[in-house]
Amino acid sequence: MNFRFLGQAGLEPLGRRDSLAGRLTRTLIVWVGGVWLLCVLGVVWYVDREINHNFDNELVEVSHRMFEMAVQELEKLRHENPDARSPLIAPPQLFSTDAVIYQVVDTHERVLLRSAEAPVDAFDVPLAPGFANTEPWRIYTVRHPSRDLFFQVADPLDERRTALNRTLLGLIIPLGAVLPLLALVLRNVARTELRVLQQLAGEIEQRSGTDLRPIQLPGLPKELRSVGDHVNQLLERLSQSLDVERALAANAAHELRTPLAAARLRLQTALEHDLKRDEVLAALEALQVLGHRTEKLLQLSRAESGASLTRAKIDLVQLAGTVAQEFWQDPRANERLKLKVPEDEPPMALGDVDALAIALRNLIENALRYGNGRVVIEVMAPCTLSVRDFGPGVSPEQLRTLQQRHVRHGSDRAGYGLGLSIVVTIVEKLGARLELTSPPHGAASGFEARIVLRPA
Repeated sequence: MNFRFLGQAGLEPLGRRDSLAGRLTRTLIVWVGGVWLLCVLGVVWYVDREINHNFDNELVEVSHRMFEMAVQELEKLRHENPDARSPLIAPPQLFSTDAVIYQVVDTHERVLLRSAEAPVDAFDVPLAPGFANTEPWRIYTVRHPSRDLFFQVADPLDERRTALNRTLLGLIIPLGAVLPLLALVLRNVARTELRVLQQLAGEIEQRSGTDLRPIQLPGLPKELRSVGDHVNQLLERLSQSLDVERALAANAAHELRTPLAAARLRLQTALEHDLKRDEVLAALEALQVLGHRTEKLLQLSRAESGASLTRAKIDLVQLAGTVAQEFWQDPRANERLKLKVPEDEPPMALGDVDALAIALRNLIENALRYGNGRVVIEVMAPCTLSVRDFGPGVSPEQLRTLQQRHVRHGSDRAGYGLGLSIVVTIVEKLGARLELTSPPHGAASGFEARIVLRPA
């Protein structure tokens, strides 16, 4: 069978639809790339924080190491240039290791000493110990412990941005380069893992009305194993439904052929003899047999399907009384049929009341037809229905074939072998048990059928 999916524009060709592997690959790429990008942003934030921390530590360390040296240099330059009014510029060789940008200012924010790269005017930041930013500097200010002097060390903000950008590019460029490789790997992984789904689809496609075998695919993952089990259950139910239909057709062909022929022959004879009363009555009797057999076939079909059987709490005494009341309407069965129920609480069983009524009715009909004597319906604890007759009974060989369809044991061949088959089918569907004995316990002759149900 071929599976097609209906879209908004009707039946869409298979080639135009996205494959599950492609959709899964794109989803994985988006999510993996998104998570990776978030991780990169987190790393960038952390690196930016560490870069600023390291630069700030350098400013603190340099300021504390240079302050006394700068004050000494200021005193020396003042001694050499007592009349100088502009800020004094320290010689380049004062700190030869790095180009340190600094200023020495007093409490009135007058620049007393500065490096060659520092601005002439004071930095536009509050004159207080600690860090402050002003474009384009990051400035750390420290106060002299004994003089009214402040030492300010500056670090260009561009250097920090450059270091951060290098770090960001070092992380983003590999990400962009690896994404195509990641997409290829994810695509191959998705196709490999979903190959078993294609095998499952192929197995389902091979099944038809003539091939309803279970799907055998070892090694399925847990999710697909559940799908395979449900498909197998569906195939099993479909097979059972087809078997019921075939059985109904076979039973109908077998059971209805003779009464149909008899009714047709009787009616033809009645027409040839000007509708004599005896022939008409015989034709009506044949039609009655036909209707009875049709009813049995429908009961058997319903019992075999098992689709409509329920599991409810049933009062067995009430069920037996209702069925017996139907037979007591017939004068021929009124004197022969007896009902025996327990005196204490009525047994409560679990089952389908209509199906159990059909099964009990078939047992009573067989007992009345073949028993040729008294018939007893008994409700026994814990949950048992018994139908017992005291006729000739059956032999052990016949007892083994009673549950087979179309098997008759009556000498007049008036009976037919569907009754017990219907009972057996209903009992199996309800999870109960059918026990057949001949003769019954404690009797010299007769036959007994017991339906043992599950307690409610």
